[in-house]
Amino acid sequence: MKQVLVYADSLSWGIIPDSRNRFEFHQRWPGKLEQLLSKESESIRVIEDCLNGRRTVLDDPFKPGRNGLKGLQQRVEINSPLALVIIMLGNNDFQSSHNFKAAEAAQGVAALIPVIRKAPIEPGMPMPEILLISPPPITCPKGTIASKFKGAELKWPGFNKELERIANENQCYFFDAGTVINASMVDGIHLDQEQHQQLAISLKQQVIDIFQR
Repeated sequence: MKQVLVYADSLSWGIIPDSRNRFEFHQRWPGKLEQLLSKESESIRVIEDCLNGRRTVLDDPFKPGRNGLKGLQQRVEINSPLALVIIMLGNNDFQSSHNFKAAEAAQGVAALIPVIRKAPIEPGMPMPEILLISPPPITCPKGTIASKFKGAELKWPGFNKELERIANENQCYFFDAGTVINASMVDGIHLDQEQHQQLAISLKQQVIDIFQR
């Protein structure tokens, strides 16, 4: 069995836009990806570690535990052996309580890479490959999260390019989700069910290729 750890935020947790509800496992992209991969080859397990509000390296001033650096090594250790770690973070760095723009958020993701590679996994277990996913661009935030993400659409531009550069510099794989999906029209940030499904379909072959290498 190959295991994949998805380390991400509410976009991957599957929050239904402008609600506090969650899509079912088979409806959100990690679950759909597991289904697709299991049909293609040996048994695959996609482990979701997706926390609403998770930042890259920043603390949420109102909720504890949202700093992506904290506890990451233990997540890798707990779930090892891992064939792949997928990171899809960055959007919460653009919340109105922070001053991060594209370059800073990408550097935040970069800080997670050596943490994963230095995780105290058991001797003989493989060091997982890392796939960085850029979420689709934030459009005008709407609904209940509008005030929290005020101005985020002005901070986001260029994040995908900065993240691709980080991936190349650190020998990680990269996927730009904005090439296949858009943020939900409902709230301008999260993903609708169709977008979850399409993201999984678009990721399938790249993940298979990573396994085969």
